[in-house]
Amino acid sequence: MAPSLLDLAPVVPVVVIEDASDAVPLARALVAGGLPAIEVTLRTPAALDAIRAVAGEVPEAVVGAGTVITPDQVKDSVAAGARFLVSPGWTAVLLEAMRGSGVPFLPGVSTTSEVVALLERGVTEMKFFPAEAAGGTAYLRSLAGPLPQARFCPTGGIGPENAPEYLSLPNVGCVGGTWMLPADAIAARDWGRVEALAREAAGLRTLRAQV
Repeated sequence: MAPSLLDLAPVVPVVVIEDASDAVPLARALVAGGLPAIEVTLRTPAALDAIRAVAGEVPEAVVGAGTVITPDQVKDSVAAGARFLVSPGWTAVLLEAMRGSGVPFLPGVSTTSEVVALLERGVTEMKFFPAEAAGGTAYLRSLAGPLPQARFCPTGGIGPENAPEYLSLPNVGCVGGTWMLPADAIAARDWGRVEALAREAAGLRTLRAQV
């Protein structure tokens, strides 16, 4: 059985690609640093080309599409080579499209009712977004008691300072973040710095084991 997306690495980099030519060296730096699951957000015109490039040239990466909000984006992302899908929220129509995609997916939730509605539909792995604004670790800790079957990838407002606290929760498999992708490093194409920051983020797995 394939490992859960939530268990591939403690951190999933959330990548915004402005120039598709940056996608392959960026992905290689993240993988070399120990972060193989890479979420490329569909926020830029270059996103699908970036996913296509990483899927074709960096086989050791598990590249996915983020900010997926329509069935057409589901179809286009999978066609480009996305191996998982992440949405900031969900509707019945979007959920049906993600279910039919053939790849793992993390629908976004921020309320208890949304979590229960997904559990009713057999979905147990979700994105918690926007994590800090929606209640952070206190909220997720409160959900663990009544809804232990739900597991989360919190994203939004998470950095190296608070990631260990999220990762210490029993219902959190990984977190999503951008801190290993500073804008100045991307602009300078300083892939060595990205790799070093990714390695630090990957080390959060060890910190989690010690909590």
